[in-house]
Amino acid sequence: AIFSCLKGAFGSSAKARLCGHSITASYGEMCYHDNSLVSASLEALIQHLVPTVDYYPDRSYVFTFLLSSRLFLHPYELMTRVCHLCVEQQRSGDALLDKVGGSHVAPKLVQLLTEWTETFPYDFRDERMMRCLKDMTLQVARGDEYSWRAMQQMTQRLIKRLSALGQYEEAVAALNAVAQERPASLKSKQTSAQRSDILSVCDDPFILAQQLTHIELDRLSFIGPEEFIQSFAMKDPLENHKGFFRKRKTSNLEAYVNWFNRLSFLVATEICMPVKKKHRARIIEFFIDVAQECFNIGNFNSLMAIITGMNMSPVARLKKTWNKVNTDKFEILEHQMDPSSNFSNYRTALRGATQRSETAHSSQEKIVIPFFSLLIKDIYFLNEGCANRLPNGHINFEKLWELAKQVSEFLVWRQVICPFDRDRRILQYLVTTPVFTEDELHLASYESEGPENNMEKDRTSLLTRYIWTP
Repeated sequence: AIFSCLKGAFGSSAKARLCGHSITASYGEMCYHDNSLVSASLEALIQHLVPTVDYYPDRSYVFTFLLSSRLFLHPYELMTRVCHLCVEQQRSGDALLDKVGGSHVAPKLVQLLTEWTETFPYDFRDERMMRCLKDMTLQVARGDEYSWRAMQQMTQRLIKRLSALGQYEEAVAALNAVAQERPASLKSKQTSAQRSDILSVCDDPFILAQQLTHIELDRLSFIGPEEFIQSFAMKDPLENHKGFFRKRKTSNLEAYVNWFNRLSFLVATEICMPVKKKHRARIIEFFIDVAQECFNIGNFNSLMAIITGMNMSPVARLKKTWNKVNTDKFEILEHQMDPSSNFSNYRTALRGATQRSETAHSSQEKIVIPFFSLLIKDIYFLNEGCANRLPNGHINFEKLWELAKQVSEFLVWRQVICPFDRDRRILQYLVTTPVFTEDELHLASYESEGPENNMEKDRTSLLTRYIWTP
């Protein structure tokens, strides 16, 4: 079916050859292998995106091209060219046929724009995109009441989504501001011990793991799929380097990475803060249990953040404290997240959680929260390891399929609604309670268990002078 459509579009330029049991075919500027698009010129890909009277692009193609097209041109440039092709299409041919054809094409164009605005809404934070969308509304829906109403509804949903995004970003900024405050309780280990700790807020590992899962899913839900690609996409010379591109196009992805770092430092702070060794050991055991519950839930990001916090040098050096802890469970968890062989153990566990999610009978079984930094790393190396263009100048669409495959899996995980009850007191503590900096962690650690060598003694003296001194 796809071949007959392309033959109609490109006529006698079609070529095909048999390669063993597979077929490689070329139609004009588009090359297929076993019915799968493998390469094409940018112009042909843009043309392939635009619906006609008897054609609508496959949804997987729409997602893949809209996701990765930003490697080659900016979304507003793509929108402008799509709009231009639509106008040209309406102007061509017999006037009567054009009017009839337009009524058939308009709903398809509305569908394309709906897929774009719903899957990549953040593209439309650019005023140029909104102007293009308005122009498309006038062109597409002219004389078609149904399409006009559909475009209006689509625009309303888009504005609502962008408003929610703005509110989320403001809330995260406010929470971060509170967390950055340095109260007197962090000025010394003795006074910090008087403040609330995690056990006074929540002493049930399962409940804490549930609240961590709430935070993870909340923040995941605001990451746009294009942010993965935008991280290494071309910059717009018209946009300030520190402005739109830096703050708008990857900000939610960066905020999520920052959450991972905060959780790691929170775990280390909670362990290093208590004056008594017995209390420190109890908190270590508590976080081991929380990590285990995160693994059971399928929350691998919080699991890895907790392990990272417990392996930070200020925590790891507390040998007398660790001697009071049964580490069997922790060693099993570390083995699950062992980075050797490219995190093979974790990848096996992730596949198991994904399979469980696909056949889930409850909302809890659907939860899959990947170790996010590794997901970003995988996408980064896929982008770096494969050329965007082939020697003939064609875009390497096989690479784009692979990028889309990884990002689309993330979209499935992102849409899960957390089934657990929220505990606002615990959530507030997790995201706002101040945590030690790296230097403060080292000093708290040395005060818990004294320096063991001259290097640690020198560091203690220096840190005491610059941190604990009023």
